[in-house]
Formats: sequence, C-alpha cells, structure tokens
Amino acid sequence: MKINFLVFFLCLICNSKVIAQCEIKNMVQADGSMLYYFEPAVFYTTKSKSLKINIVTDKEHYFVALQPTPFPEKKTGKKIKDDLIIHLADNKTYKLTHYDTAYRRNDSIMQVLYLIDNKDIEAFSHYEAVSAEINMQGTEFVRSYNFKLHKNAIVEQLRCFFKKDEN
Repeated sequence: MKINFLVFFLCLICNSKVIAQCEIKNMVQADGSMLYYFEPAVFYTTKSKSLKINIVTDKEHYFVALQPTPFPEKKTGKKIKDDLIIHLADNKTYKLTHYDTAYRRNDSIMQVLYLIDNKDIEAFSHYEAVSAEINMQGTEFVRSYNFKLHKNAIVEQLRCFFKKDEN
C-alpha cells in the first residue's frame, strides 16, 4: 500500500512539473494581435550582469526574447538593431534577425526580440543554447554570454508550443 502511494505521489510530482513547464501565457498587442510566451528563464547571471531568455510566438513566427541586465536607457536602447549571434550544442552558429526592442513594466525591463528563421526552428527545438553575443549599444561594444543555467529552456518551450499546436 505504501509503495503504491509512493509511486502515485512521484507520478503526480513528475506530471505537475511537465505541466508547469508548458504553462503558455498570452497577451494582446496594441494592434489586437495575440502573442504567446513563457516566463523568461535565467540563462546567465553574475554580480554585474544577467540574461533571461524565453520564446515568444504569434503562431506564425517564433522569436527569442532577451532580457539583459543591466540595460541602456530607453533613448539609447532603442538604437539596438543588430542581429543576435547564438551558438547551439550542435556546434553551429545562428544569426537571428533583430525584430523589436521594447521597455516593459514602467521601463524596469528591457526586452529585445529576435526572429528565428524558419529553416533554423528544427535546430532550436533539438539543441540547447550554449552562448550568445549581443551588440548592446550604449553599454559596451558586444556583450558575450556563456550560458550556465537553463540551457535547454528554448528546446523545452518550443516543444511545448509544437505539442500544443498538435492538439
């Protein structure tokens, strides 16, 4: 009886973790379109800088959303237009096109969206992120991050979106 309860309890914990990982949120844009996203995961953190990443989609395009800290003031940050260079565990380098730079929550968070090319979606849904380089105008020339935390978050989030689309 105790073993059955233990097995049931462990299954419940495992299933709730999987469900929590696939908690897709949404928000309506000013133009009335809907965006779907996950809470950002911390990919890199030190005393001086950090980087949170998540996937955002409009169901047609997929974006990598970056939230770097520290970030430049709004006037300078809006000048960030360069593409993102990201390295995946398949030992290849991918260039994501800059899509938008926005400030959220009374300008306390800066988010930069980069478009994942359709031909690269397969790689992003199978290989964890290893590192990235971002041209952060107004702070330093290029900011590099060697990811230490949640390197597979992009893979997991894309799989959740694809699984949801299948249902």
